Amino acid sequence: MSNVTLRKLCITRGDNQILRDLDLQIEPGEFLVLLGPSGCGKSTLLHSIAGLIDLSSGAIEIGGRDMSHADPSERGIGMVFQSYALYPTMSVEKNMSFGLKIAGTPKAEIQRRVRRTAEMLQLDALLERKPSQLSGGQRQRVAIGRALVREAGVYLFDEPLSNLDAKLRAELRRELKLLHQTLGSTMVYVTHDQAEAMTLATRIVVMQGGRIQQIGTPAEVYDRPANRFVAGFLGSPSMNFVEGSVDAQGRFSAGALNMALPTTKQGAVTLAARPEHLHIDDNGPMSGAVTLVEPMGNHQVVWIDCGGQALSLIEHDARPLASGQTVRFTIDAARVSLFDQGSGQRW
Repeated sequence: MSNVTLRKLCITRGDNQILRDLDLQIEPGEFLVLLGPSGCGKSTLLHSIAGLIDLSSGAIEIGGRDMSHADPSERGIGMVFQSYALYPTMSVEKNMSFGLKIAGTPKAEIQRRVRRTAEMLQLDALLERKPSQLSGGQRQRVAIGRALVREAGVYLFDEPLSNLDAKLRAELRRELKLLHQTLGSTMVYVTHDQAEAMTLATRIVVMQGGRIQQIGTPAEVYDRPANRFVAGFLGSPSMNFVEGSVDAQGRFSAGALNMALPTTKQGAVTLAARPEHLHIDDNGPMSGAVTLVEPMGNHQVVWIDCGGQALSLIEHDARPLASGQTVRFTIDAARVSLFDQGSGQRW
């Protein structure tokens, strides 16, 4: 396993600055997920680590060596792309071993690596098949196996599950996590899917507009978002945002929504509360009218109009709720986030 260090990384295409003075330290053996919307620069960042994109300025170190301008083959990385990119006329075994043969790896060593990787990915019964004889999930396993046989210091994954259906994505996501636990290798993974990020990552890097917005464990990023963008990007349903103000006594008010907060600050603020931190409570201090109920099996998402403010909450109680019904509710004050209305940064 290797560490990766990025210093003042800049990538520009014409007048478009894709990455701007980006610093990032990826520790040996961690599973780092780059998360963000389309066009935020996460795939560009991954491709720059792989050596597929030239830097405008800055430096990339892999395993303590400066690889800023090294060829991809010299960087000690294995890469899995969004498309399977398998050779259609080659068997699974030949697809996995082709790169090693080109590199001049001894035949016995190639066989050892392919056999070991095939067993890990449950491909040993499929080694003689062609890609056309495989399911989508099996093809992606072969693409992952082709990277793993390199026994690289760093593995890079560029949205590898995005072409699969939801069930297969969940299965392969679990297998990737188990694979990381088994290998202990350094893995960098790009996705716009927050479920993938939350379940796979040891740390998440949230990106927007070519800049890093927050770095932290899944729990840190989810529970204490650094700014309003991160708060709104993570979570489904999304966080509830309410514009209001906090007085000298720490009381937040925004029309019909009024509550005490554990803060010593005062002024204009955006209160953010996740749906699971709102609870229907017959003795709750606030009330609103139910506008929509979304049954989700083991819970229901309830939308409430509180003085013109649309709020969503997650209700695990199977109580029947009807549109137009008035309910009382509470918000867990200890779990809310507060953001400056001007900068959007966390208070």
